[in-house]
Amino acid sequence: RMNIRSAKAEDLIAMQHSNLLCMAENYHMKYYILHNISWPQLSYVAEDDSGRIVGYVMAKVKEEGTVKHGLITSLAVKRSHRRQGMAQNLMRQSIRAMVECFKAQYVALHVRKSNLPALRLYSNVLHFYVVALEPKYYRDGEDAYTMR
Repeated sequence: RMNIRSAKAEDLIAMQHSNLLCMAENYHMKYYILHNISWPQLSYVAEDDSGRIVGYVMAKVKEEGTVKHGLITSLAVKRSHRRQGMAQNLMRQSIRAMVECFKAQYVALHVRKSNLPALRLYSNVLHFYVVALEPKYYRDGEDAYTMR
């Protein structure tokens, strides 16, 4: 059983810890705080039965001219809790909030070209599609797909 709820300020350290365990691309705490202050409606955490945070999603909304769109900035689920639908449920909650709270017209994200499990989730389950290739997007030089 999992519980997904809105992220709170006191969750930020656990969210950062999940990121450090799961991802090659890591963020300073101020990045988490900025998201929590600016777009508190868009970040969610997944908890296990003991109430420990085992995954999260962070997102923001950008405006380009008259078009508002959501951007998933980070999604992580601890290895021990993968393949249980958590990432999918976290994404769906955040996307719903982007549309309902900010009237986002679409949602975009970046994903490592080599991250096949994430690519399968985004394209096969959540129906995102590749719109661009961003060469050397990540600090280590790996390319990213922009999807929406």
